[in-house]
Amino acid sequence: MKPLLALFPALLLGACATAPPFDVQGHRGARGLAPENTLPAFERALAIGVTTLELDVAVTRDGVVVISHDPRVNPDLARGPDGKWIEGTPLEIHDLTYLELMKYDVGRLKPGTNYAKSFPDQVPVDGTRIPRLADLFALVERLGNRQVRFNIETKVSPLAPDQTLPVTPFTRALLAEVRKAGMASRTSIQSFDWRTLAVVQKEAPEMPTVYLTAQQKFLDNICTGPQAGTPEVPPYACESSPWTGDYQLQVQGSVPKMVKAAGGDIWSPFHRDIDAAKVAEAHALGLKVIAWTVNDPESIAKVLALGVDGIISDRPDIVRAELAKKK
Repeated sequence: MKPLLALFPALLLGACATAPPFDVQGHRGARGLAPENTLPAFERALAIGVTTLELDVAVTRDGVVVISHDPRVNPDLARGPDGKWIEGTPLEIHDLTYLELMKYDVGRLKPGTNYAKSFPDQVPVDGTRIPRLADLFALVERLGNRQVRFNIETKVSPLAPDQTLPVTPFTRALLAEVRKAGMASRTSIQSFDWRTLAVVQKEAPEMPTVYLTAQQKFLDNICTGPQAGTPEVPPYACESSPWTGDYQLQVQGSVPKMVKAAGGDIWSPFHRDIDAAKVAEAHALGLKVIAWTVNDPESIAKVLALGVDGIISDRPDIVRAELAKKK
């Protein structure tokens, strides 16, 4: 198959020139257009001209760092060697060797699922496998892109410690892979589990740390308790969170202050959790603000108006289009 980047030489050249100040991050590559966290998705994102490739990693039983959002093989996008969609007992990536993981095809979304309905423009690429992190670094090198950065999320959770390696060995495996590829100067590490970021700051201070946050019903790593997921809850009503360790909202008083106290470089909040005042507070503390995951034109325009430093999006092409309107 002809590389996708060959179809977009002008965009590629533009992406390899001096990087613009606004950070356009392709979420899981470009999930809205190609199978998530796969080489086709990253190639598509590079063709669009993203400044950063956002991705997630897991570690197999034999210690291979692979690119996957889920600690399990996702049944909404994985087919087995028989070509059938996987069912039954969840397959933990940490329990599989890399060669066992390679048996699964993740090149299209399972028809009829809510996941598939959410991404109607995603073009399937049958035969696509879960890549190693090393495969992505090799792809970027082969394409000659010397500018694009990597924003890599550790998929660990204090609520499910048995699903992955413990935090420290997991993080060390990732850092070793980044350094082996010579990509430390182009990589930031992000996580909802702030224990990961403490390890990075201690053992790889050259890599910026990105503090992911959400205060939503689907995920709240800032508060626990009956009012979790309500951003308007005052600090005294927020119970301690296992995700943020020594840094708690009832102590620091605001999420940007928590990130600053933890030693973070970048605050990456869910886009519906922020307003202009919170962005201004973060900037006053010396933090950059990268909002996630913003996909439709109206939401993108709204977030841009808040003065954020970057956007993570399943549709980086739409982000670029909205940015072009502001010129």
